[in-house]
Amino acid sequence: RMPASVPEADRRHRSSAAFSLSFLSLAFSITAFSSSYWCEGTRKVAKPFCTGESKGDLCIRFNSPDANNSQAVQYIWETGDDKFVERKFHAGIWYSCEEMINEEGEKCRSFISLTPASDRGVLWLSIVAELLYVILLLMGNILMSVEMCFYSSVIDGLKINAFSAVVTVLAGLLGMVAHMMYTTVFQMTVNLGPEDWRPHTWDYGWSYCLAWASFACCMASAVTTINKYTKTILEFKHKRKKLERSLKIKYKFPDH
Repeated sequence: RMPASVPEADRRHRSSAAFSLSFLSLAFSITAFSSSYWCEGTRKVAKPFCTGESKGDLCIRFNSPDANNSQAVQYIWETGDDKFVERKFHAGIWYSCEEMINEEGEKCRSFISLTPASDRGVLWLSIVAELLYVILLLMGNILMSVEMCFYSSVIDGLKINAFSAVVTVLAGLLGMVAHMMYTTVFQMTVNLGPEDWRPHTWDYGWSYCLAWASFACCMASAVTTINKYTKTILEFKHKRKKLERSLKIKYKFPDH
């Protein structure tokens, strides 16, 4: 007779792996959803006129000593790109922030208000899908932890396992759709957004990478959960066939 501890230990390892991946996915998704570093880049901003003792690196100086005289002729020696200064910015689902000239800190505004009116519906769908993604991931984590710690039999564990697999797969699909919708909305905002926001150069930031890493962990957890469910079912079928075969032999050659 084969010891039951080997498949049981294997199931425990698979459950732990699936739960760990699902928990990582949940942590990554919450971090990415609440941050504003999905996209980062620079904006070209016209240099302001220097005031007081401001230096000329980030502002334009007057040639006249009387800066308050509106009749004074202003000579701007800077030409072309020298009239502009590059300012870093970063944007997420909720906010877009950019550094201030000649001051410390950042100025933030709602990303929803920057989005073109025709694309705000898609952005709201993306936000709802992200929220559902987080909620379903949380449900999957709870189900997996219940299966690991509290189920009374293998059959009960299989039922919870099947439900958690469905929830995790659904979460992964919602997360993928949400990330793709946000990508589309951001690109449309770059092209059609307000003139005082449009970036000169931009690229995806660490939050965007973290969001897709969350999706990858979610799908890996789903695959591990489905694999465990399938393997357990196959083990049951194999044991049932062995039992049927032994019963046939027993009835065919009964003990005298």
